[in-house]
Amino acid sequence: MIEAVVINRVEAESKDCLTLHFEWDRPVSPGQFVMVWIPGLDEVPMSISSIGPEKAMTVRRAGEATEALHALSPGDRMGVRGPYGNGFELNGMRTLAVGGGVGMAPLMPLLRTMYADVAIGARSADELLFEEEARRYCDKVETSTDDGSRGMRGNAVQLAERMMDEGDYEQVVACGPEVMLYHLFRACEARGVHCQMSLERYMKCAVGLCGSCMLGKERVCIDGPVFDSARLRALSEFGRSKRDAAGRSVGL
Repeated sequence: MIEAVVINRVEAESKDCLTLHFEWDRPVSPGQFVMVWIPGLDEVPMSISSIGPEKAMTVRRAGEATEALHALSPGDRMGVRGPYGNGFELNGMRTLAVGGGVGMAPLMPLLRTMYADVAIGARSADELLFEEEARRYCDKVETSTDDGSRGMRGNAVQLAERMMDEGDYEQVVACGPEVMLYHLFRACEARGVHCQMSLERYMKCAVGLCGSCMLGKERVCIDGPVFDSARLRALSEFGRSKRDAAGRSVGL
């Protein structure tokens, strides 16, 4: 059921990302997502970046629907349904959280509830997300940028590999572009480190009926979006292909 929610405030996070804060009384677990309806335009999946009494979602400008969300102001309304999917499992392991770009958003509710070290990656310093807030909750937060404008020069996987080699982590939790996640998964496998990764696919229904988000035999909307090491090993399409709006398999 779609519920109308009112935007309380809008917070700029980076040059192309903002966070929309809104009141919504549904319980949400870290890693779950919602479907957001923009009347007359589209319905799109969005991760939740805050799960307290006031919810929030962080939106990167990437197309017509996200442009419309970026145009919202306090007092405006949007339609929300959910939450959907399986989130991260809080299991007490010594954890390294790895966020690439806007992939930091679904990790933030997790970082507010558990101890973890954090690796944040972005193309440049002005695209890094949630660094300051992560430092409020976590003792060790390191950054990487492709252009070297902040932190280590390199990508999030290279930073995570260095931190794993220096630390004693039992688990990696991660979200970001799938190519990044695939190489991070391989790095974890090589080191015997368990992982949980939040994947993204094209979604229409979010309830497992349409098949648009199929990843092998898994439906990302209800079987994911978070998959652990054992399930990732069985996904032959992971890191290699995805489905377009017509359901055709295309390369990443």
